[in-house]
Amino acid sequence: MKVSYLLIALSLLCSSVFSQEHLEAYISDNKKEQFKHDYDKVEAQSSKLRDSWIAPLNLQYSYSKSNPYEDEQTAENAAVKMDQPIFASGGIYYGIKFAEASRIYSNYSIEVAQRKLVKDAISLLMQIKQMDLKIKKQELQIKNSEINLAQKQEQYLNGQLDSGFLDNAIIERNVVTQTLYDIQTNKERLISKFNAISDMSYENAEVPSLESLTKEQFLANNIVLDMSSSDIDKTRYNKDVTTAKYLPQVSFTAGYNWNKSDAKYKFGADNERDYYDYGIKISMPLDINTFRDIEVSRIDYLKSSLVVEDRRRELKSLFEEVMQNIQNFEKKMILSDENRELYEKLLFETKEMYSAGYKTSYDVDLLKNSVVIQTIDLKIFEIDKQLELLTLYEMYKR
Repeated sequence: MKVSYLLIALSLLCSSVFSQEHLEAYISDNKKEQFKHDYDKVEAQSSKLRDSWIAPLNLQYSYSKSNPYEDEQTAENAAVKMDQPIFASGGIYYGIKFAEASRIYSNYSIEVAQRKLVKDAISLLMQIKQMDLKIKKQELQIKNSEINLAQKQEQYLNGQLDSGFLDNAIIERNVVTQTLYDIQTNKERLISKFNAISDMSYENAEVPSLESLTKEQFLANNIVLDMSSSDIDKTRYNKDVTTAKYLPQVSFTAGYNWNKSDAKYKFGADNERDYYDYGIKISMPLDINTFRDIEVSRIDYLKSSLVVEDRRRELKSLFEEVMQNIQNFEKKMILSDENRELYEKLLFETKEMYSAGYKTSYDVDLLKNSVVIQTIDLKIFEIDKQLELLTLYEMYKR
């Protein structure tokens, strides 16, 4: 597809727009704290999963009373037990790797969500700025409609037009005025949405200027693809962990036991003793669902590999769509620039005719406003381009 490759070839001026520093700048303190808790939770879960192969040390103690032979007797028992796997057919190693892969994937997921929120904030800022331009443009269109109405009134009173033309001029003025009210309402809605996710003042907030990037840059530095790739590692290690779960496991067992009772035996002494035990235990589960469980984990792994390729295809299509939209906005900008040059030429000629008495001040003012309107349109379309690029920058990282 042919696009403006001159723009695409430009170096990135704002490659750090979605750096961690900028990520935290656009969102509210409350949301920052929420994301911080999300990251902390991931770290805690990862550590828990990484060390899950370490068996707990079981402590036991019991105290009881009984009177089976009329005299009341007491008994105490205490024990320390350990059943620690030392070999699990690779399960321990793969379990640690799975914990790390899960941590990486979860952190990517949080960053993607954070980037989405930042993108929304920047998009709202750009749209608010665009609304300011649209308001200025609409105010000029109202002025033009009022000039047109004044001209129609004079022509009607002079008998040059019938009332239908005057009525249409009144309707036109009402329509453009109502449109201004709609734009102002939409701006307030955008401001409200921005304030809901950011502590920044929209009047003072920095709106980044984004430059185009190549498809290769977009795909090579894409956080969505990185997250999908990390999912492959996660599902692969999960498959290995699942397989090892049904293979032989060797554990080291050890314990210390202590018993005491005041029951009197024939020698009349209290019964108290302690002893230890240790050894090796080999185990292997035989489960009817073994192969099904392993097959499910294998299918998840195979699917994750396909998802990456599918995601890459989707991102390529998204990039092409954005570039096509940008190309269309560039065409509109060229048209607006041509219109501006035409209006400027007409304005120059009209001023000369006005000085000669052939045109009125209405004609001069109307063309002046039209020149400014085309200039504003150029700025509006430029923001439209920025909004398109923002879709890419949401996923682009350096």
